[in-house]
Amino acid sequence: MTTSTTVLHVDPGQLMPSVLTPPISKSDAQRALVLAHLTGAWPLSDLQDEPEEFLPADVRVLRRGIEALRLPPGPVRDVDCADGGAPFRILVTQAAVTPGARVRLTGTPRLGERPHGPLFDSLREALGPAGLSLTQGAPWPVELTAPTSTGEPVFQVPGAQSSQYASSLLLGCAALFLRERRPWRVEILGALTSAGYLELTVSWLRRFGFTVHQTEGRYEVAAYQAPERAPAMPGDWSSLGYLLLIAWHTGGSVERADLASAHPDQALVRIVEQVGLQSQVGLGNTLRLTGPARGGLVASGTECPDLLPTLAALACVLPAPSTLHDVSILRLKESDRLEGIRTLVDAFGGRTVLEGEALTVHPPATRPARFAMDSRGDHRLAMVSATLSVLSGVPLALTGPECVEKSFPGFWRQLERTGVRLS
Repeated sequence: MTTSTTVLHVDPGQLMPSVLTPPISKSDAQRALVLAHLTGAWPLSDLQDEPEEFLPADVRVLRRGIEALRLPPGPVRDVDCADGGAPFRILVTQAAVTPGARVRLTGTPRLGERPHGPLFDSLREALGPAGLSLTQGAPWPVELTAPTSTGEPVFQVPGAQSSQYASSLLLGCAALFLRERRPWRVEILGALTSAGYLELTVSWLRRFGFTVHQTEGRYEVAAYQAPERAPAMPGDWSSLGYLLLIAWHTGGSVERADLASAHPDQALVRIVEQVGLQSQVGLGNTLRLTGPARGGLVASGTECPDLLPTLAALACVLPAPSTLHDVSILRLKESDRLEGIRTLVDAFGGRTVLEGEALTVHPPATRPARFAMDSRGDHRLAMVSATLSVLSGVPLALTGPECVEKSFPGFWRQLERTGVRLS
């Protein structure tokens, strides 16, 4: 892949207020796509109406994968998951519960390095005795032939590494319930990290008409009644995080900010209250942040791991140190985001201190004249670097800006609406 460098020129005198627009929510759209496929609501009108170039790459990957699964049984279906961890894990389970499906999945080297073993083990244990064949190359391809019958209706999976395993399996339970008309459940072994994303999965199951029973560490899909219409798609709260901070600095606002969303990254609105920022809700789900920033903030990767890089960028322009807890989960993302945050803070002239699971960000005493950052192919590192550039007014030379296509294809256009110049 060709990697380019973009320079962001931020002239405070040229910045202007604007209404900024996030893409549809990647996390919500992935869950809705699967459920639309299972319940007969395919294709979703919200996604059909969204221009292809505005759809996050992960959503496009998952849609192509589901389209392959919707084909009649026959030849092996090839699905390229690129670097999409959630699409890959969701598609593995959906393939495993599609009777007779034969699928060959591939992806980037980095996706192959990320941990998937607990998901594979859970599928083998629950479906293997009935004939599931699932093999992994080094690391690609992953080849899967689904069984035509199943056994005990339960998946067991550890919760420590990622909630995506449990979400993927719970969506698999929905498919199996519709097929077999008997309850299927997921039992989570140990503590669950990023529990908010599993709650997001549960909320979408219920919005599509499924009954989900929850007890401690146990989620059961027990019934289904079709809703009157498919639920609407909200804006992406992960992307809203960047835009809300940029709009706060430029005096603008954002739209598609559904405060009723179950997305974990909505926690940004509450977290920034720690440093004196207040949210103001307008018509049509528009939102703005107001007020001067003071002090430092505290946040946890257990609650909102994808939000921590965004909060680290904000921490660099706050008047006091901030602390991010439960940060080791960041090492298992599209890049090692923990090291990415530390690199960004260092490039900006700040300092980080890592003690166990706590990372303290010390903003610089004097901001640099300019700074440089390599995205490492990670969409979030690219966008938080740009966010820091806008918040500080310090020009940025960013290597690998094209990776934002993964979740926010229109990000650079939104920045230009505020007066930022790109070259």
